[in-house]
Amino acid sequence: MRISISDRAAGTRPRERIYVSLRDAIVSTEFHPGQRLSETDLAARLGVSRTPIREALVRLRDDRLVEIVPQLGTYVARISHTAVADAQFVRESLECAAVRIAAEKADSEDVAALRAIVERQREAFRASDVARFYVFDDELHRSLSELSGHGIAWSLAQRASGHLNRIRRLSMTMPAYIDEMIEEHVLVIDAVAAGEPERAETALRAHLQMVVSGLPDIERSHPEYFER
Repeated sequence: MRISISDRAAGTRPRERIYVSLRDAIVSTEFHPGQRLSETDLAARLGVSRTPIREALVRLRDDRLVEIVPQLGTYVARISHTAVADAQFVRESLECAAVRIAAEKADSEDVAALRAIVERQREAFRASDVARFYVFDDELHRSLSELSGHGIAWSLAQRASGHLNRIRRLSMTMPAYIDEMIEEHVLVIDAVAAGEPERAETALRAHLQMVVSGLPDIERSHPEYFER
């Protein structure tokens, strides 16, 4: 088995693809919290030397997604409530600021492109393809940030959001969650289409807070994933 390179890493440098691939394996829970990660095994699975694997693991440690224990090894970190709260603060601050500007700048073609992403989300939902839905979810949020002219807002939020994104992935298995997400996306896009920055921000903030509101249920369903 080889770790698949994430769609979001396409076109990036090889070392960046390795980092993104390992990060996505953690966020998607392909690598479970507490699991030991062997540089040799990862290098073999990705078909690379151990050096870029080691570099990627150091970056993942900085992201708080792995713990490197001297003389014992590298382990996937359990989900941290503090890291989730930090990520939520960063993401809300950056994305909500960006969507206000997007609502002022978006034209009809921009709105049509956003609605097309939502339709792809619906198709993935009907096909029960959670992995593809997640890719389109990221695509929509990234597009909203880029419409503001400050695409870096998305990049910065994502770098801080490793633990939050793990919660997002786990939440997608909960009943009715994806259907509710789609409808909230529509509310955000409708506000952007109407050129109403305040309504767009309010709708997006409510949407971003949805996953955190479900955190107690997620933790009850997956207690082994969380720090004790």
